[in-house]
Amino acid sequence: MQPFFRTLTGVLAAGVLAGALTQGAAAAAAGPAGRSATASAAIDWKPCPKDATAECGSLRLPVDWARPSGEQFELAVARRKAADPDRRVGVLFVNPGGPGDSGVDFAVRRATGQFSADILERFDIVGFDPRGVGGSQPVKCSTELLDRRPSAYPRDQAEFERLAAYNRALREDCRRHSGPVFDHADTLSVVRDMDALRSSLGEQKINYFGHSYGTLIGQQYAERYGDRIRSMALTANVDHSIGAREFMVSSAAAAEDSFHQFVRWCDRTPSCALHGRDVTAVWDGVLARADRGELRDPENPDTLLTAHAITLVAFKAFYDPDWEELATYVAGLDAQERRAAPPRTATTQRTDQQTDQQTEEKPFHAVFCQDWNIRTEDYQEYAQLTAAELRAAPHMRGSPRVHDAVVGCVGWPEKVNNPQHRLRIPGTTPRILMLHSLHDPANHFTWAANIHRQTRGTTVLLPYEGAGHSVYGRTDCTRDAVDAYLTERRIPSPGSRCAAAEKQALTGG
Repeated sequence: MQPFFRTLTGVLAAGVLAGALTQGAAAAAAGPAGRSATASAAIDWKPCPKDATAECGSLRLPVDWARPSGEQFELAVARRKAADPDRRVGVLFVNPGGPGDSGVDFAVRRATGQFSADILERFDIVGFDPRGVGGSQPVKCSTELLDRRPSAYPRDQAEFERLAAYNRALREDCRRHSGPVFDHADTLSVVRDMDALRSSLGEQKINYFGHSYGTLIGQQYAERYGDRIRSMALTANVDHSIGAREFMVSSAAAAEDSFHQFVRWCDRTPSCALHGRDVTAVWDGVLARADRGELRDPENPDTLLTAHAITLVAFKAFYDPDWEELATYVAGLDAQERRAAPPRTATTQRTDQQTDQQTEEKPFHAVFCQDWNIRTEDYQEYAQLTAAELRAAPHMRGSPRVHDAVVGCVGWPEKVNNPQHRLRIPGTTPRILMLHSLHDPANHFTWAANIHRQTRGTTVLLPYEGAGHSVYGRTDCTRDAVDAYLTERRIPSPGSRCAAAEKQALTGG
């Protein structure tokens, strides 16, 4: 699975998605929650440009569901039909997370490697790009302005105010390049879109598989349309009920826990490039050298590495987890000779292939800052939150993902389309299966436990005792539990747990 903060590079070019629908779909899903939608026109499916074995299309929907007859956008959709039509159960909507990952790309390219043969045989895998993402009128921002982003670690009130001013300028720039969908990129709007898609497919009930930020889509769909669910499996769950301090501190604790999992693995694994050394001391020393401007990017020697950039590399490695590669990377940085600073520092200079583009797709904050009422008002509040973050994760220096997310909302308007709230899923909703790693680097296990406490009558929590962010394909236990649930709606027995994968268990991961 891709990281929560992944920036999309545009999965499908504009214009390749098949034609528009009539406006019946928008009207169908605009009705009050709990009422069945009327039938709407079918999607004009055509072979997908990147894989003709899948079908692609689009669905015209309102930008603002409060004004269903107003401006509209095209929701990009992809479908991979059940391989065994005689055993078909129904549609399985999928969302791989982000915010900003592409459901179309998942259905077209990744589903066949993600799901078991049984799931692919029995379900139509249906993915869509949430509004503002990929082929669904993506949020775009000026490359030149993105390149001028100030530090995410202001040191005083003046730097904090400069960060806030920059965020406001970037927000207006993105709105200008993206159109009105920017102001309606929240998950509640995505939930309305998903139910319109259900109606357009002629399905009375859906099955849903959501990962990471995709679990928030699933949770809020269940709140609003619980009677339209046949089954729902959620992995690496997001807790949308917590405030700023708990959000930052628990995320930092998750990153720190994953760091210690990495250290224990290295201590027990001879193939680790740091085996036999004090891994924590080496790591802290590398970050200290980065603070002093002594480390260069191995792939771009003219670029000085910041400690933040290094922790971000580690954080991404924890997702798989790819401890072997991380150990090699850290050992290489530690072995760098101390040389004079390069002629220029380029910690913010772009090194990707988009430097010649005028705009880039950047949906993350358009979604996140409308889903979370987390606004740091001044430097004093920021400093207090950061201090708590550092106490929770002294070696990882907080969670680089969440720190960037929260800091990116500094200076935004107070109004939030979809603020946090306690999850309230109707008792008539079928039981929802939740899986979550005990050592998830991004979403702390307490998030899943808290959601389960709030919805004990409608959710079942199956812990995976290993490390990593994705859960479904970790072991036979995790895969079989999801498959049995989606196909037969068999729920794991109370108290069930899935042991860590053998390699992690043997090496202390």
